[in-house]
Amino acid sequence: MIRHAETMEDLAGRKQLLSMSGMEFVLGMLRGDLAGPPIARTLNFALTHADSGLVRFTGTPAFAHTNPMGAVHGGWYGAILDSALGCSVMTVVPKGFWYTTLEYKVNIARALPIGTEAIAEARVQHSGRTTAVAEATLRGATDGKVYATGSTTCIILPG
Repeated sequence: MIRHAETMEDLAGRKQLLSMSGMEFVLGMLRGDLAGPPIARTLNFALTHADSGLVRFTGTPAFAHTNPMGAVHGGWYGAILDSALGCSVMTVVPKGFWYTTLEYKVNIARALPIGTEAIAEARVQHSGRTTAVAEATLRGATDGKVYATGSTTCIILPG
């Protein structure tokens, strides 16, 4: 069961992060042994699956996640896709290393209706010594429609 950080002290520190592989870190969040990011609770999404190079987040935008026109804000799409992309990269980061995002891009294909459950699936396309590239798709959980896509390039750094 995912649990989200309530305070800065709840988040894993650098020492704890570097003491495990990225896969161990992501699985720790998935099991609830490590606190997940508070943004996920705020935006109503959660990590639901993790394998090496592949993760899924499931989320449902609410009225609180809309823009002034009443549509789901682009930031909601960006946050769930960025979370999935980053965690997919994290699953391939070796022990003693960490990553950070160099760039990410989101393409919104269609409006996601408020209250529609969606699944962001991200997959690592390339992982080298110092960089990783991943792609993601945000689909409706029941209709399978593509609502957005995303991509990222990350840098992998020693502790």
